[in-house]
Amino acid sequence: MHKIETLVGDITRVEVDAIVNAANPSLLGGGGVDGAIHRAAGPGLLEECRKLGGCETGEARITGGHRLPARHVIHTVGPVWRGGNDGEPELLAACYENSLRLGHENDCRTFAFPAISTGIYGYPADSAAKVAVETLGRVLADLAAIERVMLVAFDERSHTHFLTALGRTED
Repeated sequence: MHKIETLVGDITRVEVDAIVNAANPSLLGGGGVDGAIHRAAGPGLLEECRKLGGCETGEARITGGHRLPARHVIHTVGPVWRGGNDGEPELLAACYENSLRLGHENDCRTFAFPAISTGIYGYPADSAAKVAVETLGRVLADLAAIERVMLVAFDERSHTHFLTALGRTED
C-alpha cells in the first residue's frame, strides 16, 4: 500500500531518497523553495545544475543531494498560472508524474514534494493540491517500488489544502 503523507516543515531537512524542487527553467536557483534548496545543498548543486542546460515546464531533471539529507534533488518546472485554460493542470500533473518516474528510474523509494507552482507562479493552492494528490495516486499505482511520498507544506494553510485533497482532516 502506497502512502501519501503530508506535514508542515522544511523540505530541505526531510530524510528521503529524493526531494523535489519547484525550480525555474534555468535550474540555477531562485526564490521560495528553489532558493532554500540551493542554499541548503551548497554550491555543488548549482555547479551540477549548470551542466543540465535547463528544464522545460512539466519536465524533470535529477541531481545529487549534495549537503541535503536526501540522496537526490529532482528539479521540475511548474506552470505559471494564467487562469487555468492554458494547459496549467496538465503541466502541473506532468511535474508530479515525471518527477516520480525519474526518481523511480534512479532507485528512489521515498520522496518529498513541495506545493509546486503555488508561490510566485500563482497557481491556486487548493486546485494545485488536488492535482498533486490525484496525479500521485494514479502514478503510485503503477510504481510498486515506491514506498512513501511526503507532501511538505511550507505553512498551515498549504497543509490544510493537502489534507483536504487527501480527504483527511489531520495526518
